[in-house]
Amino acid sequence: MPFPPGPGEPKLGQTVRWLARPIALLESCRRRYGDVFSLNFLGFKTPMVIISDPEHVRGLYAESTNGLPPGRSAALLPLLGARSVLLTEGAEHLSRRKLMLPPFHGERMRKYEELVREIAERAIADWRPGVAFALHPHMQAITLDVILRAVFGIAEGARADALRRELPLLLDGTSSAALQFRVLASRQTGRGDPMAALRAASESIDDVLLAEIADRREAPPGDDILSGLIAARFEDGEAMSDRELRDQLMTLLLAGHETTATGLAWTVDLLLRHPEALARLRDEVAHGEDSYLRAVVQEGLRLRPVVPIAGRRLTRELRAGDHLLAPGTDVTPAIWLTHTRPDLYPEPYAFRPERFLEQPPTTYGWIPFGGGVRRCLGAAFAEMEMRVVLAEIVRSVRLEAATPKAERVTRRNITFSPRHGTRVRIASG
Repeated sequence: MPFPPGPGEPKLGQTVRWLARPIALLESCRRRYGDVFSLNFLGFKTPMVIISDPEHVRGLYAESTNGLPPGRSAALLPLLGARSVLLTEGAEHLSRRKLMLPPFHGERMRKYEELVREIAERAIADWRPGVAFALHPHMQAITLDVILRAVFGIAEGARADALRRELPLLLDGTSSAALQFRVLASRQTGRGDPMAALRAASESIDDVLLAEIADRREAPPGDDILSGLIAARFEDGEAMSDRELRDQLMTLLLAGHETTATGLAWTVDLLLRHPEALARLRDEVAHGEDSYLRAVVQEGLRLRPVVPIAGRRLTRELRAGDHLLAPGTDVTPAIWLTHTRPDLYPEPYAFRPERFLEQPPTTYGWIPFGGGVRRCLGAAFAEMEMRVVLAEIVRSVRLEAATPKAERVTRRNITFSPRHGTRVRIASG
């Protein structure tokens, strides 16, 4: 079956455009080719088909047997490990997802709200009035602390200090577009190991995590997610091994730390550019209401999706408009394109949180966390964390933008991040 049309330039040119100006590339392809088109990247033998219509997204995500495109394993395996819930497939994936899902929902999740509030309150109290600073690193510090305490169950001590020191260095090492280009080029040529340095850097982190896991097996269970994973059992009665627990902790770190911090930095930038929305949010938070707060988070994630794509490899044919896509085809929604469809979102490029007061997000038209059986495990936790931190910010300080223009996109690891980190200052008076 023929692939949908797409840019005619060589793989190298398309790869450079994707790494340097991804939204411009997606927008230009939508204007020229419509809802379905193909892109050719270094490291992929066949084109990647891009979709954005919610009905096409439904068809892709509703088929639970669709697998992972090869790029995810190649880029993430050295950091996350072979048993990561992000990288396993089929029955193996479903069994791990079932085991890991309960702590992220219901009462077991809501009890973490006070912990997040405490961490945010303490961090914000250290901000200095009148001094311009990049907000993104501060959001990273908050979300890392949440991961360490709520997920890993480590609050203080030498191990906590080591992880606070080493984990950001590891994540920073994965963030550059140059590394992503080397990974794609290596996959194309079969030469070199661009992840070797990062793999070596992760060994000291592994030592800390494995020592903590061993100690925690001997200790009384705590309220953190690691304690729950240690106690959890698969259907055959087996527990996770120490190595698998390490893989899942690193997965939760990568999936829940950088992404949530970035979503917060983007949403604050949007609020500072829209003073009426910020004033309404501040007023509702002061009165103990959260409906507009929820809408602000949803609109922030719509207009600034942190992760650009969440693809699958087809196991069955998929009809996408006029195109019939064959099994084996790599297909991904372009989340930005889905989120900026005028048929779904009138004034699609406007920041209008009230749109989600009028109508809640649709399952396949609002996909910042992906969808189907591979939808982000911690989606509800991430939204809760964003709400709590945003509420604490608007309750505690009056921020103002330190730069005249809204942030532009840069790539950081697998995320779309604010280029200058959302420069802010605490307003005087």
